[in-house]
Amino acid sequence: MLPVRLPLNRPTTGARPTGARPLRMTRAEELRMQLADEITRGTLPPGTALDETALAARFGVSRTPVREALRELVASGLVDARPHRGAVVARPSVARLQNMFEVMAELEALCAGLSALNMTPPERQQLERLHADMGELMRLGDFSAYREANELFHTSIYAGSHNDYLIELTLGTRRRLSPFRRAQFRALGRLALSHSEHERVTTAILRGDRDGAAAAMRDHIAIVHDAYEQYAQTL
Repeated sequence: MLPVRLPLNRPTTGARPTGARPLRMTRAEELRMQLADEITRGTLPPGTALDETALAARFGVSRTPVREALRELVASGLVDARPHRGAVVARPSVARLQNMFEVMAELEALCAGLSALNMTPPERQQLERLHADMGELMRLGDFSAYREANELFHTSIYAGSHNDYLIELTLGTRRRLSPFRRAQFRALGRLALSHSEHERVTTAILRGDRDGAAAAMRDHIAIVHDAYEQYAQTL
């Protein structure tokens, strides 16, 4: 009997923010997201071995994207790569996660502050449109579509800073924190709170309030961290 190949969980089509281009993911990125979700949900508990060959067979892919996905998960702290033992699900370090969120908060605050000054009129219109569309997704309770739109929302603020080096640093840090940020949306009532926090950020950016935008974004990321910690305690 042939082994059953489990399909990757892909984002639902759902409503998509007006004028926003879909996020295109490589196979390795899809694998990373699926495995990260299973780890943060507790489906793959700490200490679980992650064998490249077994994962490749499970998802019906070659070992190359599996290897790339595991490398990213090691960078985010979700997986440990141990000599002669291969990859295993890590027990996240509270201190490391705290440090990463602190850096993320400052990077995103800087992006938001610069966006308040540097965003072009079309970029401001797109941000406003994204925020409005996310309100509808929140009301529908569409977690998958909201999470996808959330990435577009934050990425548009990074781009609005018009500082390429800052964008590079912020995207790199966000990539490492992505599994934890995605997991926090499972906390009860988190979508509504997230949208309310985005309202503060959006309003400050649109009125050109650099300090207000930075403060609102810093608070938002701190709350995201707290929401993840609360969610993790339920596992």
